[in-house]
Amino acid sequence: MAGVAPLRYRLHTMAERPILIISGTNRPNSNALRIAKILAANYERLGVAHEIFSLAELPKEIFDGSAYANKPPAMVALQQRVLEAIGLHIITPEYNGSFPGVLKYFIDMLKFPESFEHKPVAFVGEAAGVWGGLRAVEQLQQIFSYRNAHILPDRVFMPGVGTKFDGTGKLTDVAIEERLAKQCERFARYAPHVSGPHLPQ
Repeated sequence: MAGVAPLRYRLHTMAERPILIISGTNRPNSNALRIAKILAANYERLGVAHEIFSLAELPKEIFDGSAYANKPPAMVALQQRVLEAIGLHIITPEYNGSFPGVLKYFIDMLKFPESFEHKPVAFVGEAAGVWGGLRAVEQLQQIFSYRNAHILPDRVFMPGVGTKFDGTGKLTDVAIEERLAKQCERFARYAPHVSGPHLPQ
């Protein structure tokens, strides 16, 4: 976004540890993934290291019950990405008044407590309805608060999400575009200052 001030207060570790943007559904070509790409573009403009992970990329073998005890190699690699991230920027749709079940399963597959202990987290909610994923985000906040994560207070909600993009995936709502850009800037400043002691193992 034009006119964004340089992030003078970023710690050196920010360049080494990326923000992990998580598209919180395994539905293909999801609105959550479209939003994740918008967040990535904002971080790119800010010069902030970032990665996108879509739950559509979850390895199929983790859905075998044996994966609770014996994580397959692809899940071990994904676990490491979560540990290495300086913060998690999560986009969640609202399904049946809550967040997607696959997102809860993903959370359950990660190490306790180090995956989220003192981990900075930011949330974007999106839904077809008028509340824009408010219930999904608030329920996720309960989980991440229980896990002692540091939650960015600036949440963004996108109601009527199916009407917010043009045919190329470009966001057409200027107000929401500005909110997302501001949220990225705030999270980029917030994450390195509150990130806790759990570094990559």
